[in-house]
Amino acid sequence: MADLKSKFLNVYSVLKSELLEDPAFEFTDASRQWVERMLDYNVPGGKLNRGLSVIDSYQLLQQGRELTEDEIFQASALGWCIEWLQAFFLVLDDMMDGSHTRRGQPCWFRLPKVGLIAANDGVLLRNHIPRILKKHFRQKPYYVDLVDLFNEVEFQTASGQLIDLITTIDGEKDLSKYSLSIHRRIVQYKTAYYSFYLSVACALLMSGEELDKHIDVKNLLVDMGIYFQVQDDYLDCFGDPETIGKIGTDIEDFKCSWLVVKALELSNEEQKKILHENYGNPDPAKVAKVKALYKELDLQGVFAEYERQSYEKLISSIEAHPSKAVQEVLKSFLGKIYKRKK
Repeated sequence: MADLKSKFLNVYSVLKSELLEDPAFEFTDASRQWVERMLDYNVPGGKLNRGLSVIDSYQLLQQGRELTEDEIFQASALGWCIEWLQAFFLVLDDMMDGSHTRRGQPCWFRLPKVGLIAANDGVLLRNHIPRILKKHFRQKPYYVDLVDLFNEVEFQTASGQLIDLITTIDGEKDLSKYSLSIHRRIVQYKTAYYSFYLSVACALLMSGEELDKHIDVKNLLVDMGIYFQVQDDYLDCFGDPETIGKIGTDIEDFKCSWLVVKALELSNEEQKKILHENYGNPDPAKVAKVKALYKELDLQGVFAEYERQSYEKLISSIEAHPSKAVQEVLKSFLGKIYKRKK
């Protein structure tokens, strides 16, 4: 695995060099240095799970056959396209949310001299993806499907982000808009498609599969993505900031989090009043009241039960799939996230 990760990181260096020498643009020294620094700061700094999952999934779909260096490079390049997409979303997302830290360091737009230039950097990150796809996959029979897949997933993610943003508009704080169905819809579109489905879809296309024949796999991965986001919402409040690399602010930011939706469902009138009066306020005393209510409602226990049920349901759906190789891919994904701490 360590060897695979180092190969994966080497591919990043290759792709970065290609982009910094892209013949479509005449770089100045200053612009080239800016883009290089921007890429190094935003693209490779995460856990790289999404990118590495393309290689893992492709390997499992080959049922034990040794991958060629060329295949490892191509699967890595697709994995990096997903990491680039993630970087594009995060750079803009952090600006929209007014966030302070990301992956244990200041958000890109918070750096001196960056500021709103980060908006254009986000656009550049997004535009690097078709450059990579064109250079390395133009001759492949699945090239058009790949481009289409990335476009589709970006559209779904941006649309999910829109629902999230308009549900949490500042100055219009209304908890009655929040429900499990709204939460599910935000998560399905904003997170599940690009964080779960996209990696496996890339591996399936590389394996010569048609995505239309794998709708059941897509649905399963979306369910897995929803479970992952519920974990994320839980960790935002109950996780250790040192471990997760950021300080959770869902309560302050009036996020449509699984925790608040569950709290609204389980609260009596008196408890609902506490939520309405304190949720979405940065005052530490008000945040503490919301957290105290979460504990009073035993949301930690409610989450543990949700996690158990989700895992059982996902495992039985995976085991019902006719292809053993696809089962392996899905189990590998589930294994990475089950009971995670960050």
